[in-house]
Amino acid sequence: MTAAPWSHRTVLLTEAAEALVTQPAGTYVDGTFGRGGHARAVLSLLAPAGRLIAFDRDPEAVAEARRIEDPRFTIRHASFADMKPQLAAMGCTQVQGLLLDLGVSSPQIDNPERGFSFRHDAVLDMRMDTTSGETAAEFLARASEREIAEVIRELGEERFAVPIAKALVARRAGGAPVGRTGELAALVARVVKTREPGQDPATRTFQALRIHVNAELEALEQALKDSLALLAPHARLVVISFHSLEDRIVKTFIARESRDVPDRRAPFAPPRELRLRAIARVKPGEAEVAANPRARSAVMRVAERTEVAA
Repeated sequence: MTAAPWSHRTVLLTEAAEALVTQPAGTYVDGTFGRGGHARAVLSLLAPAGRLIAFDRDPEAVAEARRIEDPRFTIRHASFADMKPQLAAMGCTQVQGLLLDLGVSSPQIDNPERGFSFRHDAVLDMRMDTTSGETAAEFLARASEREIAEVIRELGEERFAVPIAKALVARRAGGAPVGRTGELAALVARVVKTREPGQDPATRTFQALRIHVNAELEALEQALKDSLALLAPHARLVVISFHSLEDRIVKTFIARESRDVPDRRAPFAPPRELRLRAIARVKPGEAEVAANPRARSAVMRVAERTEVAA
């Protein structure tokens, strides 16, 4: 069978679904439907009384989700940052598990029209939700040199952020602002003279702009904060991240909420309630990485809600 264009291999498919579903008759949330690999795996583990509510910002992902004909499944066109009010509007205040598969999906990268990849020349869009928000090209057309440098340095961990920003602003001042992926990749390649073996010079810049345009780290922080109220006792939080910025946020959140030690700055304050219990840190196996190289940077962290009420 010929693979569908821009197909997607779900990372840690079985591991994530099995870590998430501990109560088959419960209600679960998939905050990033993507192309539905995890969602379908979760549905296969649910009892007839179980329920899965999925979210995705991408209209193409939502269209794919609507192909699932299962009365236990619901899809919402929204960011997982908005899941708490969305769920409340559906009459759902607590769930038995929350799954977040972070980052960009293969179809988003591989479809040139989306503007995520430096491997294809296209309009520099990068929005996960193509129905709203500012594109990467629009950000570069109006942001100051300092703003651009900060985004590229902080979100791309790019040490050449300042010269890249200078080159972008100089080109804009000359009447030819960068508006296509090929233009941006070529500009960065001229500025960045050294790079790790096997890595395109534009990798970090593209990552930074994508994260900024979609406010990915802010959305993650909001979702993690909301998870404490949404997760019922013994419910599972499962998060798969693909780069250090995301994983650092998840790791710090779970560690903070898994400790009941008092704050050293307030030694006489009562111990803080322990709200999560760290369960596991899982990496893809050698066979999965060999079959899907994009899986090599994935880290899955699993935590469980304690008995303490939110």
